[in-house]
Amino acid sequence: MPQDIDFDLPPAAGISPDLDGARGRNLQWVRGTGLVGDDRSLAWFVSWDMPRLAALGFPYARGPALDLCADAMAFFFVFDDQFDGPLGREPARVARVCQQMIDIVHGATPPADADPCSRAFADIRARGTRGAHPAWTARTAHEWEYYFAAHAHEAIGRLRATPADMRSYLQVRRGVAGTDLPLSLGEQAAGINVPAAAFHSPQLRIMRQAAIDVTLICNDVYSLEKEEARGDMDNIVLVVEHARRCTRDEAVDAARQEVARRVRRFQELAGQVPAICARLDLSPRQQAAVASYTAVMTGWMSGYHAWQTETLRYRTAPQVRPASGPGYFDQVLRAQPEARGC
Repeated sequence: MPQDIDFDLPPAAGISPDLDGARGRNLQWVRGTGLVGDDRSLAWFVSWDMPRLAALGFPYARGPALDLCADAMAFFFVFDDQFDGPLGREPARVARVCQQMIDIVHGATPPADADPCSRAFADIRARGTRGAHPAWTARTAHEWEYYFAAHAHEAIGRLRATPADMRSYLQVRRGVAGTDLPLSLGEQAAGINVPAAAFHSPQLRIMRQAAIDVTLICNDVYSLEKEEARGDMDNIVLVVEHARRCTRDEAVDAARQEVARRVRRFQELAGQVPAICARLDLSPRQQAAVASYTAVMTGWMSGYHAWQTETLRYRTAPQVRPASGPGYFDQVLRAQPEARGC
């Protein structure tokens, strides 16, 4: 049912002409890092079409910039699926596994016997920060830390077996969705550096949060059946159903209204941005960066929506992966042994 729901978002801005090349390069990367193993895993991964998500979400990206976006998308989805099974119901173990990733964020080198997820993430982080502005590197370190740390709280939610209140849900969901990071990757792919005074203006901060929430709420609706079958609680449809004691259709409609409200607010604030740039006396180059940043946020919302309505990832495919089972064939994430004391 959720795949039939439509959201009123601006149409996708286009698609990168380098999509075919990115597909081939992304396959080489996931094989080389070990994120996918045998032929079954590869076929399942290919059906998601991560490079298409990157090409739709970042239509201006080419070559290495598009590859970084596509590889990051692959990492996000493979990493997320590692918590569909028993690991995702052990919060302390999840926290320990994710701390390994957080250590990499802050400069640790993965050990020689590191698992594929650690190797893949270390590569993404190194490529993303190479030549990046120090402010972008610092900001994304926090974004990655939030992303990884939130997984332990998602695991706590599974054990609770009832949805959280809306505020708590959003705190966890915004973390595990990692949707700040694609926007930051989009900035990098566009080659822009938004002046801090503009980036942190109320208008652009609220617009960024709206873009984040739009993508995660739409994703919640499309992935509802898969997540509900596996006991995931951090889904807006389940949260609304639980809080309002309403029907499934009413909860889905409420989610659609939440998206529509955020899109309207985004568009209203976008109209105010040129005046803010003028008040801040930004140079023409800085104003162009702000305009590009607005396009990055708009393009990600629309591109992500276009991809998720087409991908096979959210389609019922019991012959491939049963809805109630893990979304992965290969376990590519593991905790390193804890150090023993003297």
